[in-house]
Amino acid sequence: MEEPSTAPYAFGDLLGLARLAWVRQMSARLAALGHGPFHRGDSALLRLLAQGPVPVGRAGAVLGVTRQGARKIVDRLERRGYARTERDRADGRVLNVSLTPAGADYARAVAEVAEALDRELARRVDPSQLVAADAVLRASITDAGLADRAAALVPGPDRGVFEKHGTGRGV
Repeated sequence: MEEPSTAPYAFGDLLGLARLAWVRQMSARLAALGHGPFHRGDSALLRLLAQGPVPVGRAGAVLGVTRQGARKIVDRLERRGYARTERDRADGRVLNVSLTPAGADYARAVAEVAEALDRELARRVDPSQLVAADAVLRASITDAGLADRAAALVPGPDRGVFEKHGTGRGV
């Protein structure tokens, strides 16, 4: 006799809700520090801009969005006083984006809040659970480019990150 089918584990739903909870915690903590609302695209762009000015097109490529998508994220940061844009002196077709002093402060605050959330999570679970979660999350990334980006941005547990610090992220 055939076993009755069961509904698959709703990993995607749980992942989405976990991400929503994380974004809400980031927003609340950053608001308490005097920063406006946190948006999902802020962290990656701030990490990039903390290294220096970049063309909007390159920002889009790094973020995995179109130039237009990157421009929307940049515009949002500009409206909040965290970024500025200017035409490239060597090539007027290129629009460079950089952090303002307030943007550099925001980038530091985002990094500090993210690291605090990661440390708090690491204290709530066993290190082996973080290692298992890391493996599941990496297995869920089937796009080779995104998998490469995850490998470059987020050190894996083989580097002892979870056991040493309880975190694996920067901005």
